[in-house]
Amino acid sequence: MSKEEMFKELSDAIVSCKQDAVLAAVEKAKSEGIAPAEIIEKGLAAGMNEVGIMFERGKLFLPHVMMASGAMEAGVKLLEGDISTDAPSKKLGVIVNGTVEGDVHDIGKSIVSTMLQSSGFEVHDIGRDVPLQNFIDKIKETNANMVGMSALMTTTMTGQKQIVEMLKEQGLRDKVKVMVGGAPVTQAWAEKIGADCYAENASEAVARAKELLL
Repeated sequence: MSKEEMFKELSDAIVSCKQDAVLAAVEKAKSEGIAPAEIIEKGLAAGMNEVGIMFERGKLFLPHVMMASGAMEAGVKLLEGDISTDAPSKKLGVIVNGTVEGDVHDIGKSIVSTMLQSSGFEVHDIGRDVPLQNFIDKIKETNANMVGMSALMTTTMTGQKQIVEMLKEQGLRDKVKVMVGGAPVTQAWAEKIGADCYAENASEAVARAKELLL
């Protein structure tokens, strides 16, 4: 079986929303010697992105998305032992990542956290519907040099702007890179609010974080 076929099998297993199919596909990919980061990025995350698109088009419903998300988490857990040996021993940077207040979507954000972690970053995922001050508190507590903020609704995007302003007010803006993402978020919005970068998906988030922090 080629790598591409293996990635498709992983992706299809996520789209099927069946945890046992995902775990079997992950075990198979591991036995084929595929790197954990690739299994996550090109297999599981690709499937999760597909689930997100199908959900937006009304082809899948929230229970399916939650099942797919749970299956992905189980698949990633199966790889955790390998990721720690696979990831670089030196942490590339410390990132606080969360979905802003008023927004309960966290699938994309969780994929981003997983991918950043498996790429060697220390990630503090503070969850979804996070009060804005909590981002600032966590940045101070962990001495983070980057913050990732997800917003999946146009009404919650303003939270990203407010956090950038809060970082300035509290004298942290020069020390912390700001990355924004989420379905309604664009490069133009990132520039407008003074963020350092915009990432459309998890792979892009990893690339941008490396560009800004290394």
